[in-house]
Amino acid sequence: MKHLIFLLILSFNFSYSQSDTAQIVIPDRENTIAATKKPYVILISADGFRYDFAKKYNATNLLKLAESGVQGESMLPSFPSITFPNHYTIATGLYPAHHGLVDNYFYDYKRKETYAMSDKTKVRDGSWYGGIPLWSLAEKQGMIAASMFWVGSESDAGGKRPTYYYNYHEKFSPDDKVEKVINWLKLPEDKRPHFITLYFPEVDHDGHKFGPESPEAEQAVHVVDAAVGSLVAKVKELGLENMNFIFVSDHGMIKVAKEEAMDIPEILKDKSRFDYYNSQTLLRVFVKNPELVKETYKELKRSKNRNYKVYLDSNFPKRFHFSEKDDLYDRIGQILLVPKAPNIFLEKGKKTSVGKHGYDSKKTPEMRATFYAFGPAFKNNLKIKPFENIHVYPLIAQILGLKITEPVDGNIKTLENTLK
Repeated sequence: MKHLIFLLILSFNFSYSQSDTAQIVIPDRENTIAATKKPYVILISADGFRYDFAKKYNATNLLKLAESGVQGESMLPSFPSITFPNHYTIATGLYPAHHGLVDNYFYDYKRKETYAMSDKTKVRDGSWYGGIPLWSLAEKQGMIAASMFWVGSESDAGGKRPTYYYNYHEKFSPDDKVEKVINWLKLPEDKRPHFITLYFPEVDHDGHKFGPESPEAEQAVHVVDAAVGSLVAKVKELGLENMNFIFVSDHGMIKVAKEEAMDIPEILKDKSRFDYYNSQTLLRVFVKNPELVKETYKELKRSKNRNYKVYLDSNFPKRFHFSEKDDLYDRIGQILLVPKAPNIFLEKGKKTSVGKHGYDSKKTPEMRATFYAFGPAFKNNLKIKPFENIHVYPLIAQILGLKITEPVDGNIKTLENTLK
């Protein structure tokens, strides 16, 4: 009997493991004849891959590939410079306040629900996401797309999921991911994706845990570099024409002042009057009685702590596109407390990491992201000035010959000069 129970448990665990990592395929889709003649784009993200990491840690493959194509001096993440908002900004060409993912964790007061990056049900529910992500744009125009992980790609955001995708997990090695992308590209022409996303979390993980200057972060950079080098070599062996690669990150990383972490201002601890959402590099405050917003703001402004600034959402600097006017989904909060890097807010008794991100990328260069692009669509040996990540969307749409059907914040004019 015990043996039978063991076999049943083993069978269940194996089945769960297989389904948890299984590819999901939307049936009965094909490229149109026109789509089969279009170029290919593989959009690669290395989470937390700071703009200077390739040179700092001698990522030989990436440096060589970047030199053959286009190198951004850096790419400026949208505010706040954290993972979910910025990955989805790259995918939609919209600022976070315009597509709705204002944080990795937030409460929607209209829906009376919480969105959290750890909540698989919410992550896979397209009603939380605004805009039309690139995979949805492609599929709607008869072009097969595939996603080896990307924020929003597990949902029906924009109306259509990619034909091939995986629910997010961290059980695949970088080599596993490369092999699965190659398998997609080996499919028959009518089933082969022309737009593919590929995501690597290693640099972000080790940057958080050990800090951006650590041997572990350096090793993570080399892991990603090796995977990209392998991918490009294997794609070349397939002999597919017009194959283009865009390597980006969502943000950078900085070592924070853990020992000098700031406590939440005492006034905000009254839960009968306030809700606050602390990402540690940004504190968003909801005042339950709207009539007390200005009074609360003035009281917070009286603080003599110079390590953070206090803003009303109505007067938040325009360049962040994170003000009351931008808040299309009413998810930001009426008051924002913005720490000066490397300071953080940290509730007593809670833990934090060595490395963090979320700060203003213009005042904190360590927040800046990476952009390299290479392939037949791109000019050779071109270096460009820093630009905002909203402009990646129209660039990819242009290469793939996709029509942008809804207004976006990005503009093709910003990166058009990178194309041949």
